[in-house]
Amino acid sequence: MINSKTHYPDLPRVAVGGVVIYQNKVLLILRGKAPEKGVWAIPGGSVQLGESLKMAVEREVWEETGLHVQANEVVYVFENIQHDNRHQVEFHYVIIDLRAELVDPTQPLLAGDDAEAVGWFTLTEVSKLPISPTTLEVIQKIMRP
Repeated sequence: MINSKTHYPDLPRVAVGGVVIYQNKVLLILRGKAPEKGVWAIPGGSVQLGESLKMAVEREVWEETGLHVQANEVVYVFENIQHDNRHQVEFHYVIIDLRAELVDPTQPLLAGDDAEAVGWFTLTEVSKLPISPTTLEVIQKIMRP
């Protein structure tokens, strides 16, 4: 079931993503729910009331991947607005991506929450995945020398 506060919202929703790079690989999840179900994405989700952006990144990355991270600076901001076949706004997110550092590299990856799968990918591997153009742009911006 889709959360009624995010599906056909009355206002844009604030969301975050945690861009985690470790040993020249980026952490991605395979989304298990709309929007973007079946697409590889930066782990993240909605900011909860009273939660800072950094806290939201740290919580969302942990919920979706089982990894503890420390969120840092904002690296990218964009909108994701999707309309249904009647041209009504079905989803509207303002997404703020923050760079995040892996706290313990020995932790195992565990797909959780709305992630069907989770993995580490090189820039070359990312370009071959089903991924949104915006996500690819963010990753290229961060990983290119």
